[in-house]
Amino acid sequence: MFLLHHSLRKTALTALISTLCLCQLSLAQTGKISQSGINYIDPTIGNVAPLLNTNRPIVHLPNQMVRVFPHRQDHLDMQITDFPMLCQNIITPQMIFAIKPSVGNVTDTAWYSRLTYDHDLEVTQPWYYSVKLTDSNILTEYTAGEKTGIYRFTFPAGTKKNLLLSHYYANGKYELQNGNQLMGTEFVVDAIHEQKGTAYIYGVFTGKPQTGKKDGEKDWGKYTVSAVPEKPKKMPGERAFASYGESDAAVQEFRYAISFVSPEQAKKNFEKELTGVTFDQLKEKGKAAWEKVIGQVKVEGGTESQKRTFYTALYRCYVRMIDFSENGKYFSGADKQVHDVTRPFYNDDYSWGNYLALHPLRAILDPKREADMLQSYVTMYQQNGWMPEYPRPFGDRPGMFGFKSSVMFLDAYRKGIRNFDVKTALEGMLKNAEQATMLPFRNGPKGDLEEFYFTKGYYPALHPGEAETDAFASQKSGQKRSAVAITLGDSYDSWALSELGKELGNQEVYKKYAPRAQNYKNVWQEKIGFFMPKDAKGNWIDIDPKFDGGHNGFDYYNENNGWSYLWNVQQDIKGLRELLGGADKMEQKLDQLFREGLDRSKPVFWEKWPNQTGMIGQFAMGNQVTFFIPYLFNYTNAPWKTQKYTRLLLDTWFQDTIFGVPGDEDGGSMSSFVVFSAMGFYPTTPGLPRYSITSPLFTKVTIDLPNGKKFTLLAPKSSRRNKYIQSATLNGKPLKSLSFSHDELMNGGTLVLDMGEKTDTKWEMQN
Repeated sequence: MFLLHHSLRKTALTALISTLCLCQLSLAQTGKISQSGINYIDPTIGNVAPLLNTNRPIVHLPNQMVRVFPHRQDHLDMQITDFPMLCQNIITPQMIFAIKPSVGNVTDTAWYSRLTYDHDLEVTQPWYYSVKLTDSNILTEYTAGEKTGIYRFTFPAGTKKNLLLSHYYANGKYELQNGNQLMGTEFVVDAIHEQKGTAYIYGVFTGKPQTGKKDGEKDWGKYTVSAVPEKPKKMPGERAFASYGESDAAVQEFRYAISFVSPEQAKKNFEKELTGVTFDQLKEKGKAAWEKVIGQVKVEGGTESQKRTFYTALYRCYVRMIDFSENGKYFSGADKQVHDVTRPFYNDDYSWGNYLALHPLRAILDPKREADMLQSYVTMYQQNGWMPEYPRPFGDRPGMFGFKSSVMFLDAYRKGIRNFDVKTALEGMLKNAEQATMLPFRNGPKGDLEEFYFTKGYYPALHPGEAETDAFASQKSGQKRSAVAITLGDSYDSWALSELGKELGNQEVYKKYAPRAQNYKNVWQEKIGFFMPKDAKGNWIDIDPKFDGGHNGFDYYNENNGWSYLWNVQQDIKGLRELLGGADKMEQKLDQLFREGLDRSKPVFWEKWPNQTGMIGQFAMGNQVTFFIPYLFNYTNAPWKTQKYTRLLLDTWFQDTIFGVPGDEDGGSMSSFVVFSAMGFYPTTPGLPRYSITSPLFTKVTIDLPNGKKFTLLAPKSSRRNKYIQSATLNGKPLKSLSFSHDELMNGGTLVLDMGEKTDTKWEMQN
């Protein structure tokens, strides 16, 4: 429920929102809480970032193309610039087509004036958004379809009413037709990632407004979402407006559809979804779509706050990937062409972050959709010759290091997901492994550094202050070699490649890449006890792994320091344990991770490491590199510490407030960690179809599996004090170690955990 914990002070809202919202407020005020999971979702959780990218209160349907949130810096920006028709990127917002209401005469000033509002007069749900604009007294409402949306505006009675449309990019066009219809083109430019593309809109205004256009070349203000400038900036592209007289109805709508195929396809999308459909009907359809997916997981026990955090995290797991197919067609950024399609084509993913838990979660909840997504990866490889890693609407975004799509393919295959072209997937994995650059934030063919890696088994690093000698590496400002991180990352990727080769009976691939999976050992410096950089001559480079390596540690690590990368051997945890000196030494090193200080002031530390947030000791909850680390205690003689730290992390860094997410959520990667950990298990090593057990937040978790079966986790004594597992049974059979298989989960059944305060239970060590 939208801000359930604040609802007592929202009496002013009752005259402004729908009957549904009024019912929800009434329930909150009487203390009678609905058991439906969707009523616990609060999209404003985490809407203020600790340092970098904030989370957004997104209105959309699960895994669908149209995603919308108000154009403002974050929750504490007390003015709204305008309202987009689609938010193509939901982390660092990339918006397409804009609308805003105004009263009075149509003036240039109205386009660049920001809109004041009050959060207590704002409703945010996954399927519906509304806000009262306080200066103009206009109620703005929104609900989304798959490729469509409807804005509804309630103006003060007896005023001149205007709907103003603009663009976010240069040279955008609008064409007005038949009195109340509009066609538009947006020429999108992602300057950061060097991608360009075209989006189209078809829209219809209600009634018979006066319509017109204005150019966008004067000094009228279009504010950025990252900061509010002191003076207006140039507004790009054409502007359009629809105006209604004082005697016209107070309520006016703009109904629209988006396409990446053509203007004509935008109109077809409109006709398919919105013909004869009212605002409230589309809203109810959206609510039903969310009830279906959120209702797959039911929890009991825990606190109301924990339920809000849990179900909001589950909602955020459906923001990526998005169904890009449009009634039998789709535009592919891989080859910049429009294609016919007979199954859904998906786009928009960050494999480096989402392989960890988001794709594994979907393998449980919706394996059919996961297969479609993986086939989309294969299709994009066939279209441009490279397996994508960060597929975006207009192309594969140069992303982080490594090829984690390889891990995704192996993980799905071993979990019985077979409805994708796995042989072509292996071909694409091989192409990336043998011919692509490993450098972060670059796409393209390999160079001399990769050839060195293939020969020597580690990525060569530069000494502090040493000039870059590789022409390709020097092309990207800010990003460096990330030599240690690349070596560790490729070891995992090579393991996935070798294991999938073995699964498919390709012994040549298996035998070639299995040894390369051990390359992580080549950067292990036993004397220091960390993975450390080497130069091209094989000499160790003496650095402080806690702090050295330039901004974000890009010289040697990437976005996290050596303490975080110490554990990045998910594919061979047993081998890592041996490097650390055995199970007890590994436990001691993990303990030190959570106790080790910053050794400098917080401002100094975070100026260097802005991604390394959500700190407990040197453990950083705010970035993907670390998500699996708390589960490594299950690979020692002290698995109770996994239970201790996952509870601590959830209780500390994931609360139901605007500050309730500790870092860059990346559209599902961090939220999927929350969902798994709160349920009481986690996929420590994607690619191995097993789950590591921890302390659940709830006394009962029920997952309705897509095969018609149910998996239930029972922990009836679970509480803040009784958070340690005393014994466990799966379908009545005692567990010797704290793990179970994917097949055991998908076959249905019941996992029972006896919870208590004692920490001395003996378990067999996981390997």
